[in-house]
This record gives sequence, structure tokens and C-alpha cells, in this order.
Amino acid sequence: MSYRPRHKARRVFGNAIGRQGAQGPLMTAPFRGVFHSAALPLLLKGNRMVNVVMVLLGMLLPLLHLAFTKGPWTRRNVLRLLLVYAFVFDVGAVGFIFGFVPHVFFADTAAKLIGWPPGNPFQFEVGLHDGAWGILGFLCVFIGGGFWLATALGWSFFLLGAAYGHVHQLLVEGDFAPYNLMPAFTDTFIPLWLLGLLYAYYRSGGLEGSLRPER
Repeated sequence: MSYRPRHKARRVFGNAIGRQGAQGPLMTAPFRGVFHSAALPLLLKGNRMVNVVMVLLGMLLPLLHLAFTKGPWTRRNVLRLLLVYAFVFDVGAVGFIFGFVPHVFFADTAAKLIGWPPGNPFQFEVGLHDGAWGILGFLCVFIGGGFWLATALGWSFFLLGAAYGHVHQLLVEGDFAPYNLMPAFTDTFIPLWLLGLLYAYYRSGGLEGSLRPER
């Protein structure tokens, strides 16, 4: 989700840690076997547009939800449903499944797909950061009010900064690796979509501020 360090920093850290990287003690045999056999092809190698897929699912699935369930579907209820799906897919899944897991457990593979050099120790920190926001995104299913606002603002702040980094790498470094190119678009769209929905929901009478499930 974040951009690669400059060339000098890459040389310094590369010489310091060699090929150890962020995978070290976490890449034990059980973890490696479970993820490599099932999740890794899906999360990393199988689909180079996973963030785009998450965005589309977050927009299309609530429409199916609306089509196959009975209302009353007021403007506020529709916006609430769109927000729940957006938090689950655009924050929860993007942060935890497609951020935490690759950066922490498959750092070298993730680095190659982003255009980073392998063995970067910052991937572990980035992975934990993404995972923390992912957990908050999933919790938005159960906790609403001010919790939604805090989660949306914090995640959007990070993604807009990440989008700037990806665009910078595209224009300055010529990094058109799949996991640098597509996040340049999705990391810009998700904050606009999330904050736009949240503002419309607030204007419709939502976000009462208490930490409880939204109704």
C-alpha cells in the first residue's frame, strides 16, 4: 500500500539485512504451507486487480442485497447498506486480507509484484498497519456512529497518502508493476467513495455518534 524507499535507502537496508526481510520468524513451516497451498495464488499471483475486485464487490453486492430483500429502503437505509459493504470490502478485505497477509507472510513475493526490492524490513510494519485498519473495517459491521467516522477518516488519510506515493513511483521511477499501477487508482477512489457515502449518510440523518450498531 505504501511506496518503495529511494535508491540510497534501498541500498543501505538491503546491505544491512540481506535476504532476511520481514519474513524471518513469522514464516514458519505451518504458516508457509497453509498460505502457499491455498491463499497465496488467490491473494497475489492469481489476480493482479484484487483491489479493483474488492471495490466492485463493495458496490455490486449491496445492489443485489437491495434487489433480493424487502425494505423499507429509505435513502438513509440504502446509504447505510452501501457503507457497511464499503467498510467490509474497501477497508476490511483490502486492509487485512490483501495488505496484512501478503506483506507479513509473503514479503518477497509482494515486493516483486509492487516493484520493491526483496528483504525490506518496512513491509512487516506496513502489513501490521494494514491489518489494524482491516480489523476496524470488519468491526464496522457491528459498531456504528462515531466509530464509522473515525475509521473512514483514518483509512482515507492513509490511502490518499499511499495513492500519492504510487503516482510518484509511476511518474518518477517508471514503476508499472501491477501492485503499484492499480493501487494508484483504487487508493484514490476508495477514500472519495467512502467519505462521499459517509457525508450523504450524515445528511440523511445518520451518524448519531454513539458506539452502537447503526439502525
